[in-house]
Amino acid sequence: MAKKKEELDPETLELIHWCIEVEGFLVKGGATQEQAQEHIEEQVEWFTDLFYDGLTPEQAAKEALA
Repeated sequence: MAKKKEELDPETLELIHWCIEVEGFLVKGGATQEQAQEHIEEQVEWFTDLFYDGLTPEQAAKEALA
């Protein structure tokens, strides 16, 4: 029996895409892509809070780089 591919809900997909944008701004701010990804993974709860607080990816990256 084949496993059914699990689909993510639209809100989760939006959060993932938002984090990808944040990563880009972190890289523009001087981090390597690996550093940016690692930071987002380590601080995922904090970034999720920023997402739900309505910050743009650029604003979230500025907060992270501050």
